[in-house]
Amino acid sequence: MITVVGMGAGEPPADAVGADAALVVGGRRHLDAVRLPRGAERVVLGALAPALDTVAEYVAAGRPVTVLASGDPGFFGIVRALAERFGPERLDVRPGVPSVAAAFARAGLPWDDAVVASAHGRDLRTAVNVCRAHPKVAVLTGPGAGPAELGAALGGDERVLVVATALGSARERVERVTPAEAAGRDWGAAVSVVLCLDEARALGPVRTIAGARPGTTGRVRTVPVGPDVPVGPVRGAAPDGWAGWALDETDFAHRDSMITKFEVRALALARLGPRPGDLVWDVGAGSGSVAVECARLGAAVDAVEKTPDGVERIRANAAAHGVDVRVVHGTAPGALSDLEDPDAVFVGGGGRELPAIVAACARRTRRAVVVALAALDRVPAARRALLDAGLECDGVLLQSSRLAPLPGDVTRLAAANPVFLLWGVRPHSRTEGVAP
Repeated sequence: MITVVGMGAGEPPADAVGADAALVVGGRRHLDAVRLPRGAERVVLGALAPALDTVAEYVAAGRPVTVLASGDPGFFGIVRALAERFGPERLDVRPGVPSVAAAFARAGLPWDDAVVASAHGRDLRTAVNVCRAHPKVAVLTGPGAGPAELGAALGGDERVLVVATALGSARERVERVTPAEAAGRDWGAAVSVVLCLDEARALGPVRTIAGARPGTTGRVRTVPVGPDVPVGPVRGAAPDGWAGWALDETDFAHRDSMITKFEVRALALARLGPRPGDLVWDVGAGSGSVAVECARLGAAVDAVEKTPDGVERIRANAAAHGVDVRVVHGTAPGALSDLEDPDAVFVGGGGRELPAIVAACARRTRRAVVVALAALDRVPAARRALLDAGLECDGVLLQSSRLAPLPGDVTRLAAANPVFLLWGVRPHSRTEGVAP
């Protein structure tokens, strides 16, 4: 039997290690904090594979093993590796208080509506994008992915970071800082967890299901890539909860029906595949309908728009739908140069610059580029730009007819303008799993 003990905030339990344990495995600070049985072998966790091999030897010999871990070892912890190697039936898991729960308790906040992202031994960009897209996030930190790196990546985003250090010890410290303040400090190695909060939304409504819920009230900020544009009035009200996707055009403010129609948007979203941890660009965003939909599905979004009224309209639509969208006022492809590389890109405008815009997006995307075109003449150049960047290209011509009423209580079919939808997919992305 393998006993897995979670060392929660505070002093370790007196019986953390049983008297019969023949092998005790854990981090150095965990091993130093408990009394080991006489004659027990001690293994300091470093590389996981050699430690598991040692555990396997003791398990094969029928000798008891104790593994010490932080907080709840079943929450982004060692229980997964142990269960995969030895089977859940061999584990006796005794969880402690997880650092995430302790940090939210210190902050005086509930966390049933929080998103938790691990940057420990993982790519920090996923946690950064989750922090941008959601109002309440806990980030499990690690070497090279601590408060300073997180703060630097968030830049000027309107967030507060709550940095919890050495939770439960005499050295415990909980500090509230801006991302810029976090980026300018050396935090050491004792940070337990970082909370990233939009304080205006830190107290959400009563929940029945834990986790993030799309469609709650949000704020938008503008990145000044061009001249400053004043914020216009918000049209409409945030919907009550999440009402699906490929929303009707009437759910967005737009100019003279210049908006990606919901039939096109539905297929575009399917090919973009926005998900929590992703960064999506909406280039030539117009009304921002695609940007808003991607944000409602949990992705971080940069919406690039060259017209001042378009920038204002995107802000209004994002606020009305309760999502965070970073609006970039500028002209592509030049306005793309200072943005972080995206996971997926939607190109909905571009005019004569379309081939250059598609090429720039295709070079930098990690997964896919989707292009909507009304002009037949521009399809070959856009397709060539996708192929030249090494993407696998496919596409369709979408022609839809909607039901429309006629006098006499009868119905006709009203044809919408046909739209070409091209998409390029980076080959290796087809075999990748969900973002870590």
